[in-house]
Amino acid sequence: MAGPAREAPDGCFLGLISGTSVDGVDAALVRFSPAPQILFARTYPLPEDLAADVLRLSQAEARLSLDDAGRLDTRLGQAFAAVARQALADAGVPPSQVRAIGSHGQTLRHDPRGEAPFTLQMGDPNVIAEATGLCVVADFRRRDVAAGGQGAPLMPAFHAAVLRADEDRAVLNLGGIANLTLLPREGEVIGFDTGPANGLMDAWCLQHRGQRYDRDAAFAREGRVDAALLERLLAEPWFALPPPKSTGRDQFQLEWLGARLSGKESPADVQATLCELSAATVAEALLRTQPGTRRLIACGGGVHNPLLMQRLAERLPGIAVETTAAHGLDPDFVEAAGFAWLARQTLAGLAGNLPSVTGARGPRVLGAIYPP
Repeated sequence: MAGPAREAPDGCFLGLISGTSVDGVDAALVRFSPAPQILFARTYPLPEDLAADVLRLSQAEARLSLDDAGRLDTRLGQAFAAVARQALADAGVPPSQVRAIGSHGQTLRHDPRGEAPFTLQMGDPNVIAEATGLCVVADFRRRDVAAGGQGAPLMPAFHAAVLRADEDRAVLNLGGIANLTLLPREGEVIGFDTGPANGLMDAWCLQHRGQRYDRDAAFAREGRVDAALLERLLAEPWFALPPPKSTGRDQFQLEWLGARLSGKESPADVQATLCELSAATVAEALLRTQPGTRRLIACGGGVHNPLLMQRLAERLPGIAVETTAAHGLDPDFVEAAGFAWLARQTLAGLAGNLPSVTGARGPRVLGAIYPP
């Protein structure tokens, strides 16, 4: 349970996250005064062999030995530490000006609904603290799960802190998984995952084109939406679950897709249908849970998919669809900035979750602190 707040710590915070798309580590150096100001942000690639191992082991059918798990945790910690050092060098900021690193790590499994609920992020924060000489705040999700919550999504608290206004709004994060934050003009903030965003499209594109993502939706534009396939995909019972709910690549991955293919579809038609699936599930969830939404503010890598953004706008007539750039936040680094903010919350003794979002029994200070 969150205790009495301490004075918010001064200095910059460095947020680090590698999302479900595994397209690199996002680093954002943020100053809070009190509004967040992103001083520097960049995405750094993971070593190819490490990224390949993460993608392979994050699939539902993968099995990970204890030795492999330990090595992967260390390798990811080393990669995150290297990114932190490089980001500060590229920003021209000495480590002495950084109050702490907020490291999300890399999610390998997320199962908050089982008999023994858990969520697993790797990237040993001890390694990061030792290699950088900086305080690290990490392991943000498990306290919320221990309190009966989903442990996700965590960004709604940050979205509410910086983007709430005198109108019904929603914030849409288009990462590997899509999630919505509902910011009503009055009432509780609600947030939940809606299903796949880029993750399935990226995996299918890699399998059939050898490319990590579908640049400018060129692959999807070669095909047409397969209505029968879309119907089979939308029949997934998870989509009908009410919030709070969360998911991950371990659920929506190529094995899940393959079980719903007839085998007659062209690869381009499947790519187009996956793009439509992302737009359809987001739009349906938004219209069902906050029909009075006036503005949808998008962030994450999916904002660079012009077909996905077009289909969202077409499925949401009367709602302004824009990106966080219109509100002073680079859409590629909102999550990284959010984990910088969560580190600041933790050091200040302030809650980082929203029970109305995750379903936890109450507000909780999230994460563990690893001193320099």
